Amino acid sequence: MFTSPINPANTTQAQRLPGDVALWFFVLAELSVFALLIAGFAVARFLDPAGFSAGPEALGLTDGVTLTLCLLGAGSCVAAAVEQVRGKRPSRAALWLLAAQGLGWGYIVLKAQEYQHLASQGLSIDSGGFFTQYWLISGFHFVHVLLGLLVLLLLSVHLAWRKPLALSTLESAGIYWHMLDLVWVMLFALFYLLL
Repeated sequence: MFTSPINPANTTQAQRLPGDVALWFFVLAELSVFALLIAGFAVARFLDPAGFSAGPEALGLTDGVTLTLCLLGAGSCVAAAVEQVRGKRPSRAALWLLAAQGLGWGYIVLKAQEYQHLASQGLSIDSGGFFTQYWLISGFHFVHVLLGLLVLLLLSVHLAWRKPLALSTLESAGIYWHMLDLVWVMLFALFYLLL
């Protein structure tokens, strides 16, 4: 039987948990909160199916897809930035982080326009049913995206000034952003597709 030789450098790298351990606990806590909010959405939908049926029509599937592409694109840019730091190319990493911020701000602007459109139709957090859940959960996610953008801005400025940056710091930012992506994909299915 043929076995390939094991490179000790590869096994050490494969065993390391990316990012900071404390961030993983934070992400777990945040995902737990989002899980509770989504469970609340499911219960409310079960109790009032008619009140939830008109929700996705007011949002618009095209907007939801565009928002999704912005967030997932930003996540891809953050992953590319991590790879650049691993390759000892911090100036390229800074450019990828700027691209991630551009896409992230695209999400913020589009989401704010969606909020404004709904508010102009009188659909607020006080509207009950679907829209109470929508404003609560998507607003909570929106604030998390703003926090992620602030972190990306600080990291890109740090890299642009050519200051050393620990790989685990950028990995942690990436893990946080990918958490936002994961939550958004679930919210997209709930709000825009009503799955």
